[in-house]
Amino acid sequence: MKKGLFLAITGLLSCGYAVAQKGDKKLPEPYATKSVQNFSKSLGWKDGNMPKAPAGFKVSKYADGFQNPRWMYVLPNGDVLVAESNSNMSFVKQVGAEIIGAAASHDTKKSADRITLLRDSDKDGIPETRTYILENLNQPFGMVLIGDWLYVANTDAVVKFPYKKGDTKITAAPVKIADLNPGKRHWTKSLVTNGDKSKLYVGVGSASNVGEQGLEAELMRACILEMNLDGSKLRVYASGLRNPVGMDWAPGTKTLWTAVNERDELGDDLVPDYLTSVKDGGFYGWPYSYWGQNIDPRVKEPKLDLVKKAIVPDVDLGSHTASLGLEFYRGKSFPAKYHGGAFVAQHGSWNRSTLSGYKVLFVPFKNGKPGKPEDFLTGFVADLEKDEVYGRPTGVTFLPDGSMLLTDDVENTIWRVSASK
Repeated sequence: MKKGLFLAITGLLSCGYAVAQKGDKKLPEPYATKSVQNFSKSLGWKDGNMPKAPAGFKVSKYADGFQNPRWMYVLPNGDVLVAESNSNMSFVKQVGAEIIGAAASHDTKKSADRITLLRDSDKDGIPETRTYILENLNQPFGMVLIGDWLYVANTDAVVKFPYKKGDTKITAAPVKIADLNPGKRHWTKSLVTNGDKSKLYVGVGSASNVGEQGLEAELMRACILEMNLDGSKLRVYASGLRNPVGMDWAPGTKTLWTAVNERDELGDDLVPDYLTSVKDGGFYGWPYSYWGQNIDPRVKEPKLDLVKKAIVPDVDLGSHTASLGLEFYRGKSFPAKYHGGAFVAQHGSWNRSTLSGYKVLFVPFKNGKPGKPEDFLTGFVADLEKDEVYGRPTGVTFLPDGSMLLTDDVENTIWRVSASK
């Protein structure tokens, strides 16, 4: 085993109800292997090196020179919004999932707290216009445009700004929609709307690993929240989700899916991160159990009534992969096998003796049901023995022409993946 035992870290949940289970999965026993602290070292992309896509695809650099580009959102006119943000805890104070963020690359810069707009007017795959459309935010992450309002999920609140098509700078003061439980550990807040754009959904991670800070710290955390566009009727839509980051609706359905980072320090192969459909009122186990009814031995007095209701996730994405970005493919330029499937960006492990993740997966879907994940974008790992990588995938989205954009927040780059002509 490499690099010794890891320090204790991390969180507890809110509430939840659930529905039926789906099958059993054989998992190793807790502590079958020791928990290790094993951070990757990023070498950067040099000498023309870049991620590797399957045959029939081309990878190119879309833009670089950011400060921790965490998340993206594509406006209807094709402009790309990039949330540049980071944990504001100093590196020496960070433990566990805090370090999994951009600071895991040992980039200790203060959060840029801005959203950058990129515009590729001639559609040649290289944006010519670059402006800070919004500044002085508070660790922004999720973004969504509804009508003439751009909604932004800061770490402590959902806010909105007036927006007109073509805007490259917004100077209006933010209008607060709803407060969010801010801060530590999982600071990012995802944001999506539903099909008729009548609701907002916010992914909120836990404040800890397995609730060691107490339930009080986990109020309205480890869950997906639902609210009206004015912040009214705020409620927990689904709970027991330790860190639901990427969220998207499966095409042609009314089913929400999310990529979830599970708990740490139970060993190399516990607990699997996962992709799952999200049921209204569903409970997914955290912190009391994982992958259904597997009880976490570290949680005192597990609530067995809730454990019995814990929903088994749909897709195993591998343990400690830090699966973050999630978006379904709605374009047409990729080959037919990719149509309607999900792409998941894996930021990569820190709590595993051998690095895992550090790639983009494709999960095929048929009749609303997921198939087996397969590698799509690789080449991020430079040397497993030395724990060296070239960068770390974070957020994924798609341009109107069907090509993919991927942020690498460690190396401050956005990659574009297009189908070869």
